[in-house]
Amino acid sequence: MQVSVILPAKNEAEGLRQTLPRLRAAQPDAELIVVDDGSSDDTAAVAAEFGARVLTSPYPMGNGAAIKRGARAATGDVLVFMDADGQHDPGCIEALLSKLAEGYDMVVGSRDWAGQAGAHRGAANAFYNWLASRMTGFAVRDLTSGFRAVRAERFREFLYLLPNGFSYPTTSTMAFFRNAYPVAYIPIPVAKRIGRSHLRPLRDGIRFLLIIFRIATLYSPLKLFAPTAATFFLLGLGWYAWTLTTEGRFTNMSALLMSASVIVFLIGLISEQITSLTYRRTN
Repeated sequence: MQVSVILPAKNEAEGLRQTLPRLRAAQPDAELIVVDDGSSDDTAAVAAEFGARVLTSPYPMGNGAAIKRGARAATGDVLVFMDADGQHDPGCIEALLSKLAEGYDMVVGSRDWAGQAGAHRGAANAFYNWLASRMTGFAVRDLTSGFRAVRAERFREFLYLLPNGFSYPTTSTMAFFRNAYPVAYIPIPVAKRIGRSHLRPLRDGIRFLLIIFRIATLYSPLKLFAPTAATFFLLGLGWYAWTLTTEGRFTNMSALLMSASVIVFLIGLISEQITSLTYRRTN
């Protein structure tokens, strides 16, 4: 089983100086690929110095874009994705691979609360995990972890779904669940990152809020649209009961709410069909 380890990196020269030697020691036979996402520091030079295969972008394209470039270029049967900032321990890769060999198609390194970058990020991730678990019917322990091992053939099926920015872990995990590819989680330690984070609280907070809705519509839209439609219908029915009791009539607001429930439900049906077509495998 040939393994390719892919590290997306943007201005991570210091992190790579510590991560790559440990990675080479832990996985001496693995193909190491560093995707330099338009860095302005010595990221590419440091990666080449430690013997990694370097893919360089002329300008920043995003974390997801780096993941896609690395996945296309990798020659291994198994792809391991990890951060270049020193947070992930290369020694945990063997545990991921061992679990993968048990018959799984994706194994994700699951962080505990202490491994989250702040209380607000931990709370947000806990909510994502809860929502994803409700949508899929499986226990999702860490939806946004970037440390994972996947079978290359399976992962490449969904490259067209992955965004160029953040949230590739979310999209890929939900895609695997949708297609009945088995996913497992194992606990991993997480160290403090080297250097500054590329996340911006306000901008990325809004982006992660949109991810919540994307999770729902990506996996099974009716699980989002049906409760919304039912809420509109019950509001319309409740308002009708009130106006009938107090005024003895059926109001325009009741008609509007009930009509909205039908429209939302029909949109959900259409979205469900589009989702099914999106996930259809093409040879």
